[in-house]
Amino acid sequence: MVIAAVSTLIFLSSLAVGVNDAMVRNSVGLFSGHILATGLPSDLTPENLKIKGVEHVLKRIHVPGAISFGDKTEAIDMVGIDPISEGKATALAKKIVKGRNIRDGLHEVLVSKAVSDKLGVGVGELLRFAAIGLEGPLALKISGIYDTGISSMDMGLAFCPYSALPLNAYRWSAAVFIRDNATPETIVSSYRRLFGTRYPFTTWRESMPALVQLIDLNYLSMTIVILLVFGVVSLGISCAFVVFIFKSLREYGIMKAMGVTVGEVACLIVIEIVLINFAACLAGGVLGVGAVFFFSHHGIDLSSWTSHNQYFAVSGTIFPRLTVYSLFSPPAACLAFGLVSAIWPALLVASKKAVDILRVM
Repeated sequence: MVIAAVSTLIFLSSLAVGVNDAMVRNSVGLFSGHILATGLPSDLTPENLKIKGVEHVLKRIHVPGAISFGDKTEAIDMVGIDPISEGKATALAKKIVKGRNIRDGLHEVLVSKAVSDKLGVGVGELLRFAAIGLEGPLALKISGIYDTGISSMDMGLAFCPYSALPLNAYRWSAAVFIRDNATPETIVSSYRRLFGTRYPFTTWRESMPALVQLIDLNYLSMTIVILLVFGVVSLGISCAFVVFIFKSLREYGIMKAMGVTVGEVACLIVIEIVLINFAACLAGGVLGVGAVFFFSHHGIDLSSWTSHNQYFAVSGTIFPRLTVYSLFSPPAACLAFGLVSAIWPALLVASKKAVDILRVM
């Protein structure tokens, strides 16, 4: 019972960690990045931000304005990007449902399906983009239409090569993508040592509080499951030892008659239960780690159940991952509840006198 519980819960805990990893990976990998910096001056380049632990730094120019087609107009935040760099770091191009991605050096625009439906336009149509700072409306040809399923992106953003925006003095935003062995907080600390507080750097934890809460909720839910499972398991262990003690009650009576104290008998029972639980935890841990190792390489595809979930907009494949929490929480809970399960059998033996035991037996 303990082996099955420990191995299963180690795997489920690792799976919960993998779900959290997948939600973060999907959320930052679609467009936003792990770290966002805004209001950067034109003399600062992406290369200045590419420090140890950083994989990609994407330069983006946000120009609020409006796009129009015929007599229809829609407010939009036009984002000037480098299509090649974006294609290497983000999954935005994978969400294109019609047409193709924009190309550098061309006056093209990538709009969302929601915006194209509102304007009644399709691939190949010419849109006009007007904004403060532009001398006149800018003509942009629709190269593709994307659909992420995330309202903040589908309703408020359009993308064009930043070479198509005739802006001289401007401030730009950076989307920083970090390597797997780095943390956003460490990178931000390095940036602040380099630049002080001149530029605001925001990690995904600060910009996505809903995702942080969802991750915390996953951990809380998994902890509750672990406690509930071992609460039931400990009851089963306790009942099993009570049956064992009834079968061996004469031996315990003889021990007490020979001078073994009540405390020593109770301690013996507790040690027996703890040792059995410890051995079962080791065996269950080996099985659980083996299952995690297998699925962490092959992954578990849940795309059919996550296709409409914004936190799985890029991929629905989960890779379980062992952490201190997932590896040690189930065995620790098992041993703790094992001590609790020893109380009833120990009290049962301690409450009976040696003469009563031997008279009955």
